[in-house]
Amino acid sequence: MTILDGKQTSAQIKEELRVEVEERKRKGLKVPHLAAILVGEDGASMTYVNSKVKSCKAIGYDSTLIRLDSAISEEKLLETIDELNDNTDIDGFIVQLPLPKHIDEQKVIERVHPEKDVDGFHPENFGRMALGLPTFIPATPNGIMELLRRYEVPTEGKSCIVIGRSHIVGLPMSILMGLNDVPGNCTVTLTHSRTKNLKEICQNADILIVALGKPEFVTGEMVKEGAVVIDVGITRVPDETKKSGFRLLGDVHYDSVAPRTSFITPVPGGVGPMTIASLLQNTLKAVKRKE
Repeated sequence: MTILDGKQTSAQIKEELRVEVEERKRKGLKVPHLAAILVGEDGASMTYVNSKVKSCKAIGYDSTLIRLDSAISEEKLLETIDELNDNTDIDGFIVQLPLPKHIDEQKVIERVHPEKDVDGFHPENFGRMALGLPTFIPATPNGIMELLRRYEVPTEGKSCIVIGRSHIVGLPMSILMGLNDVPGNCTVTLTHSRTKNLKEICQNADILIVALGKPEFVTGEMVKEGAVVIDVGITRVPDETKKSGFRLLGDVHYDSVAPRTSFITPVPGGVGPMTIASLLQNTLKAVKRKE
């Protein structure tokens, strides 16, 4: 069993980016500039965005964090997005999700210009991904693909089961794993909350990608011997023994599943760190597209 170490792989990618940024500076080329809009005080979102800011600083990117009150109107948020779209110094930006309920997330996603949509959520970029054309791939799926690529996990001809159909992870993963590419070339089944006989379906998976948001949903009896298991879930569970007062659990019951696998991602330290690394990669790509 091999652990797909996202923390280590993310560090490698960041070092590669840092070296490239240094080379760009030496040549007098533009330094990548990533901006983020954070609405409200959601703890997980604040932690994630702050991590992005720190990562930018560590590799030499410019970064801008725009914090907005949770009571901001949808119209005002859209105006802020327009300002970033028009700002030629900013190469890419993200609007941190989730947003307050009075704001239409889809309207916000579509307002971000496709050429600055480093989250890869805009319908134009999503469509290009589905066609296998050059584009910004959503950060978490792109991070998973990078892990599979760097660890040389065999995917061609494999049965890949994806649990969860969100447009952020599950749906794009099902598309990417089915494309004629490496990694890819899988026979993909996309499952979700309405799927019947899910346990039996999972037992046939050569590659199981779990993005459900239910702690320890997948247990050892659901996983066949030698499977590759990618755990995208991360949930805070109260734990008085921890200094923080909580512990992090994935969607996979690691202790019962790991011994049966050929490759598995841990939680934390698996998919999570790769998401930020992929966002940084997309931002560099955005700069190069303009050159």
